[in-house]
Amino acid sequence: MRFERSSGVLLHPTSLPGPFGIGDFGGEARRFVDFIAAAGQTFWQIMPLTPPGYGGSPYASTSAFAGNVNLISPRNLVAMGLLDEGDIDHPPAFPVDLTDHGQVIAYKSELLEKAFHHFKGRVQGDQELARDYERVLALTSSWLDDYALFAALKDRHGGAAWWTWEPALARREPGGMAKARRALGDRLEAHRFFQYLFLRQWLDLKSYASARGIRVIGDMPLFVAHDSADVWARPYLWKIDAEGRPTVVGGVPPDAFSATGQLWGSPLYHWERLREEGFGWWIDRMRETLKMVDVVRLDHFRGFAACWEVPANHETAEHGSWIAAPGRALFRAMMDTLGGDLPIIAEDLGTITDDVHELRDAFGFPSMRVLQFAWSGDPHNPHLPHEYTTNVVAYTGTHDNDTVVGWFAHRSGESATEAERLERARCLRYLGTDGSDINWDFIRVIQMSIADVSIVPLQDVLGVGSAGRMNTPGRAEGNWSWRFRPEALTDEARDRLRTNTQIYGRLPEGGPTPS
Repeated sequence: MRFERSSGVLLHPTSLPGPFGIGDFGGEARRFVDFIAAAGQTFWQIMPLTPPGYGGSPYASTSAFAGNVNLISPRNLVAMGLLDEGDIDHPPAFPVDLTDHGQVIAYKSELLEKAFHHFKGRVQGDQELARDYERVLALTSSWLDDYALFAALKDRHGGAAWWTWEPALARREPGGMAKARRALGDRLEAHRFFQYLFLRQWLDLKSYASARGIRVIGDMPLFVAHDSADVWARPYLWKIDAEGRPTVVGGVPPDAFSATGQLWGSPLYHWERLREEGFGWWIDRMRETLKMVDVVRLDHFRGFAACWEVPANHETAEHGSWIAAPGRALFRAMMDTLGGDLPIIAEDLGTITDDVHELRDAFGFPSMRVLQFAWSGDPHNPHLPHEYTTNVVAYTGTHDNDTVVGWFAHRSGESATEAERLERARCLRYLGTDGSDINWDFIRVIQMSIADVSIVPLQDVLGVGSAGRMNTPGRAEGNWSWRFRPEALTDEARDRLRTNTQIYGRLPEGGPTPS
């Protein structure tokens, strides 16, 4: 699928401001949509909306389908009559600039339980609410029953991993499953209700964005967490043993981010079994994701050509091997079932071989370029703007990079290596700048390029330093927590972004032409 010349902003909803410890789908989300729409943007790129894993990571989710209920807006629950004003008047003293995920989970869980209690008291006599509940949950028919039971069982087992549960439940024996459903009926309905709230609020927000000309780019990780509803429900689709433990896990070999590679610990797909089933699980996953977003960025796209497979008992990803994956057959099956071209962006960063390029180009998926990776000294480095092709999505940086200001400051400091100082010098020479406005230099260059789409993290629009970095690959803690303050969305930043967008012909169709 090809895109018109356009641009957008990358921001995960958790980074929105507000008094409840984490960004949510309430008023600040609409204010952000208004900001990027007024700035002439076409896209809002987010990270996965699924339940986060350890440390708040949206890339190690307990479900490939369910939503992160911590994003539910308490104020919207008051507006629905499911909470009272007094329930949210005095939230804890949350950090202003960061998300404390543990504190947020405890607070939001209490609010959601109160909302569920009010819902149970109202739904029998409120036909409008009952109809809305059934209407929204009709979107979830392929996955909600498994997820609700998994989540209820996790509650009953104090969060313990599914393969440690009693065998009748870990192995989903029919008798044990039927008994659990009877015993946990109220908890099953609670988790169904939480997903109703998530879906209702997100789809309302997405509709608000669509009405303002903003399309949402979502993100689909290649892998799911071992301790997930998906692996528990269909263990035969992953390479795990009879005890439910992975025999091999995914990751990437050593690269610019890590000298020992990245060991993700995610179980790898049993691709032949998926193929035998017509890739049904993957088709369902894509279908459900496209109900939530307009475009899907496939994270770790190279894994659809071959996956880096590491024995599960290894402590680093250094000693693995590439195992072929049937990406061509998978995408063909998706297109045949879902119809036509798929709105996919291929995250083809890192160790990329010819088979990855061939797979991407066979389906016409746009490629990614990241300006921070451009300064190796090779004049044909594909991340240099003069090397771009049109079917490209160009970024100043991604959620795995430092912010542009932080990246540049590090290469200007005393701790910078000689190689990093050379990168800085090449960057300044290429951009023809002194670096005093480096984030806008980066924005200008990717917007000027011939790439069909340019995407800028909000941190780079705001000129935030390394404190705004979302993720440092390989670091176990301290990620996924940055939040901006409401006063950061200034008229000056909005107007400057719009001016750049206008000058380089990226305003949405019907917008003003440069003067």
